[in-house]
Amino acid sequence: MIPDLEEYKWIVPDFIWELDELVDFEKLLKALPDADDLAKLLPDFDKIGESLASLKGFLSPGYNLVSEVIGASELLLLLGSPGETAFRATDQGYDNDKQFKKGLLGELILLQQQIQQHEEEARRAAGFSSQQKRKVSDKEKIDQLQEELLRTQLKYQRMLERLEKENKELRKLVLQRDDKGIHQRKLKKSLIDMYSEVLDILSDYDASYNTQDHLPRVVVVGDQSAGKTSVLEMIAQARIFPRGSGEMMTRSPVKVTLSEGPHHVALFKDSSREFDLTKEEDLAALRNEIEIRMRNSVKEGCTVSTETISLSVKGPGLQRMVLVDLPGVISTVTSGMAPDTKETIFSISKAYMQNPNAIILCIQDGSVDAERSIVTDLVSQMDPQGKRTIFVLTKVDLAEKNVASPNRIQQIIEGKLFPMKALGYFAVVTGKGNSSESIESIKEYEEEFFQNSKLLKTSMLKAHQVTTKNLSLAVSDCFWKMVRESVEQQADAFKATRFNLETEWKNNYPRLRELDRNELFEKAKNEILDEVISLTQVTPKHWEEMLEKTLWERVSTHVIENIYLPAAQTANSGTFNTTVDIKLKQWTDKQLPNKAVEVAWETLQEEFSRFMTEKKGKEHDDIFDKLKQAVKEETIKRHKWNERAEDSLRVIQHNALEDRSISDKQQWDAAIHFMEETLQSRLKDTESVIEDMVGPNWKKRWLYWVGRTKEQNIRNETKNELEKLIKCSEDHPAYLANDEVTTVRKNLEARGVAVDPCLIKDTWHQIYRRYFLKSALNHCNLCRRGFYYYQRHFVDSELECNDIVLFWRIQRMLAITANTLRQQLTNTEVRRLEKNVKEVLEDFAEDNEKKVMLLTGKRVQLAEDLKKVREIQEKLEAFIEALHQEK
Repeated sequence: MIPDLEEYKWIVPDFIWELDELVDFEKLLKALPDADDLAKLLPDFDKIGESLASLKGFLSPGYNLVSEVIGASELLLLLGSPGETAFRATDQGYDNDKQFKKGLLGELILLQQQIQQHEEEARRAAGFSSQQKRKVSDKEKIDQLQEELLRTQLKYQRMLERLEKENKELRKLVLQRDDKGIHQRKLKKSLIDMYSEVLDILSDYDASYNTQDHLPRVVVVGDQSAGKTSVLEMIAQARIFPRGSGEMMTRSPVKVTLSEGPHHVALFKDSSREFDLTKEEDLAALRNEIEIRMRNSVKEGCTVSTETISLSVKGPGLQRMVLVDLPGVISTVTSGMAPDTKETIFSISKAYMQNPNAIILCIQDGSVDAERSIVTDLVSQMDPQGKRTIFVLTKVDLAEKNVASPNRIQQIIEGKLFPMKALGYFAVVTGKGNSSESIESIKEYEEEFFQNSKLLKTSMLKAHQVTTKNLSLAVSDCFWKMVRESVEQQADAFKATRFNLETEWKNNYPRLRELDRNELFEKAKNEILDEVISLTQVTPKHWEEMLEKTLWERVSTHVIENIYLPAAQTANSGTFNTTVDIKLKQWTDKQLPNKAVEVAWETLQEEFSRFMTEKKGKEHDDIFDKLKQAVKEETIKRHKWNERAEDSLRVIQHNALEDRSISDKQQWDAAIHFMEETLQSRLKDTESVIEDMVGPNWKKRWLYWVGRTKEQNIRNETKNELEKLIKCSEDHPAYLANDEVTTVRKNLEARGVAVDPCLIKDTWHQIYRRYFLKSALNHCNLCRRGFYYYQRHFVDSELECNDIVLFWRIQRMLAITANTLRQQLTNTEVRRLEKNVKEVLEDFAEDNEKKVMLLTGKRVQLAEDLKKVREIQEKLEAFIEALHQEK
């Protein structure tokens, strides 16, 4: 069990290695006795074997004393006997340790003397039997000899345990020194950690080229509550898994990588936190974290998950291997479970066991009837020859108490009761019925039980078939044997896959670099940030033109309908100005600043979207379109305009609207032009509404063969009657009086047209609106020469152009508001938007699911497969090289 200390030569000072230059070792060797003389000191093991063989013919066929003696004297293995099976717990590490053999020489000689005494007693028994002169019966003598051999075997076992404990402490001391950094060289990654990394990458790899994962791992399967988790905990020497009485606790596969280290710790693949397994609070936190991860991996409406939780456990004396704990196989779906739970567990188990190099650790509960087992049939289907199956019988202490026939346990261990074959059979005890028991107390209980068990005393079980320690040694040996036999073949398979993928890339994307998803994201990130920077290059003139145009489109309806038209119905200019001032003040206090900020924010969004979606010619890569759209939407959602902007903007707009002074003729003409454009746009809209109401005119009816509906005919008749009313009174107010409505209705009825008063008023509104807009446009044309009268405040003049002054005030307010918003955009909001974009990109960079969703397509998937295959191949080659060096 002494470790290979080749890597720790640095501990010995350099002058030790130079002693051969200072000391003549040849003279020292000549002074020492010859090797033949030293060999004479060793016991004659050949003689022992011959003597024991002579007893075989004398004893009854049902009792093989030679095998028992040989089992008891397994210390012969310490001297390197070849051809022993991997399932002997005493095999581990003694073959190459010559120093360790010499250290045991004294104790071996004592044991040899005891064996010689037993041999002499056996000869005496044989001699007395042949002469029939013994006073004690042969059966009693054989029983005494068997008990003596068992005591020798137990004594040898205790000696081995003591030496293993000392060896474990020595390894821990060396590893702690190594961990504290006595030397300056950086330690290499352990072999099992390198192998575990390869398995983690393979678990995420989509084998679209039929390169299946055939690397070995130990797959732990068993019926629910058979003791799978307890076996794993005994091998890991810590209570690391959550527990429940009869409830399904293992809801997803858990990959546990065991390796040796100075401290007993555990950590997850995707986390840097280490859980100290010697502290109860860390153990409780680890169990809670595993349970949380299992529940989070289970999708809604399901009970179990296929998502693998990867956990590493390091500690002194742990056997290096990779185990996968699977959900327990069930026979019935109980309440609270998804209907497909049973089938899902079967499919998960088969997926792991169908790997031809997977070692199946089949766990069977010894305390229940073997006929109730489900997992044995499943294992037999996946490994009918039993070439990679290890059978483990748990709860043997309960089985020995409850089973009426102990031979039944022997039949299970020998593989005669189940229709399945196995590479090895083991019996273990992994608990005392109390979940709070420590691992050390359970180990002591297990050893004590088997020392006193009838199963071992009556030779139903062999010493190497019991205890979880022997089980872990055997599983580790089998695991590494399987790894050495299969890893190079797997590396060749991935080498071929890499060649296929590289060939496909060259044929489909000969001029593009192989950028995986993360690299593409970084490239897109830089493009997006460049496009955000482009916002700062927009000219002030462009910003202000867009802001002014958009703002007027938003507020023009309110200005015309709620300010201008009501004021224009007044009798004189004083009332007009008063109405205008009141309504402008109300508008500025309540609506205008908020509307202006909305317009500015929408303008910024529009420009930002334009830069994000604008094609860049031949350099445009449409693979980034979904990502850019998502970044744009998330940034817009997060960005909020500065709330204090409205208060300052309200003051600026109020001051601009209070100013009535037009300084020159150019401004006057600009106001007239602005008013004409606005009124013409409204007149055009009104004409369109009237046309929809009354239907096509005679020209369209003749040219396009279209007619009017009945309602349109009624509207047309009503329109003609209302137009007569306006011609009779050009100064008619905006509203019809009730007697006028009655008059119009009676006139229409006289012509056989029945009409509703509401229809008359509705039609009047559009007819009068058209009449008013045309009149306002004529008045606007008259005011072109009114600047002179304006400067004189329209004194001694019949021309009044207060409406021109109103539109000038509106136009000036729009220009000042656009200028103010442009300054806020360029100085503050664009930078805040850029900051938000960076935050969104950083969040997306950490969200792998988001990147997978937004960066899609054959090109991306092919680059991802290439990256993973190369990574797997490189890690496999590094692992193979390290494996050869260790070998």
